[in-house]
Amino acid sequence: MKSYNISKHPSFYAIGLNYHKADAETRGHFSLDEEQKKALIVEAKADGIEGILVTSTCNRTEIYGFAQHPFQLIKLLCQHTRGTVEEFEKVAYVFKNQQAINHVFKVGTGLDSQILGDFEIISQLKYAFTLSKNLKATNPFLERLINAVIQASKRIKNETEISSGVTSVSFASVHYILNEIDNISDKRILLFGTGKIGRNTCENLVKHTQNKRITLINRTKDKAEKVAGKFDLVVKDYAELQAEIRNTDILIVATGAKNPTISKELLYPKKDLLILDLSIPKNVSAEVAELDNVNLIHLDHLSKMTDKTLEKRKAFIPQAEEIIAEVKGDFNAWLETRKFAPTIKALKSKLRTMKDAEIDFQRKKISNFNNDQAEIVTNRIIQKIMNQFANHLREDADTTDESLALIQKVFQLEDISN
Repeated sequence: MKSYNISKHPSFYAIGLNYHKADAETRGHFSLDEEQKKALIVEAKADGIEGILVTSTCNRTEIYGFAQHPFQLIKLLCQHTRGTVEEFEKVAYVFKNQQAINHVFKVGTGLDSQILGDFEIISQLKYAFTLSKNLKATNPFLERLINAVIQASKRIKNETEISSGVTSVSFASVHYILNEIDNISDKRILLFGTGKIGRNTCENLVKHTQNKRITLINRTKDKAEKVAGKFDLVVKDYAELQAEIRNTDILIVATGAKNPTISKELLYPKKDLLILDLSIPKNVSAEVAELDNVNLIHLDHLSKMTDKTLEKRKAFIPQAEEIIAEVKGDFNAWLETRKFAPTIKALKSKLRTMKDAEIDFQRKKISNFNNDQAEIVTNRIIQKIMNQFANHLREDADTTDESLALIQKVFQLEDISN
């Protein structure tokens, strides 16, 4: 990557762990909340890392960035989470340069989602870029890469049917309820947690169950009220959680806390209860499953659901991969132009110096010299010359190195920064 003049560091890495090898508990050890992400990015900048993105969802935690060695990024992740290097090494992956680029495309287009075709991850990548940009921790490479992934994601969503059927954990939870519970419209449902997954789950519940007996509880009540207002649902105080749990038939937990929010003591042992835990780390204590009347389902189970639509979506993978290859080809073509960016910049500076010297000479020699017109004409000539060189370098990639060397030699461009 060093030849592309993107960063002082030689390589671009994607490091992380996901549902493929890391179970929910391990993923929970490496999950990052808002403040942890910010702290990690700030420390990365202090360590001299140029360009970094951090994403953490229920299915994965990943860092993309430039570094001398991937351990710089691994160390940052472990320092800002409860995970250890030993844990990371057992379940994680490290991709470098083109492999890393390929991985970001695969993740952002839903091909590496726990539920094939889940496009929620693209909003996470957009947010990760915005967060890093606000902290001045991005570079042109990351901006171009994320924009390319967004473009590929949109095309796949619009041009294929890979997102048909169950496309998110929130919908999968509702899909499970519809399949497992009879007379769902008559059941009492309690949704605890109204963050992004909670909001999406709420919307799917209302849309697909035709159930109006849905109650929302959130630690911050006004957040729950904003969600409830859209669907005319009931909101209860956090202090009423235990009472509401004991009156409900289905409990959906989407709280996203670092420690369990639902314990055995909160439950009524003589009433049947289905609990869906959509949180990473798990927010329902494992001991809850010991109760005979409780059926505890975690999102890992929901994400393994297979249905007819899943098989249908698999058929569109080749088409999605063709779209990715096309967009990625454009991205790599842009990347190649970065090789000659310093030479083009230096050449433009040299031509402007020559222009300024010639205009100054002619101004002294010609009476009534029109400086403004001379500037306009010469600047346009310089731009046309620059365009000719740039087009040649882009279109004749096989001889780029030789062409760059010749330009540097002819125009005596000795100070080319790398």
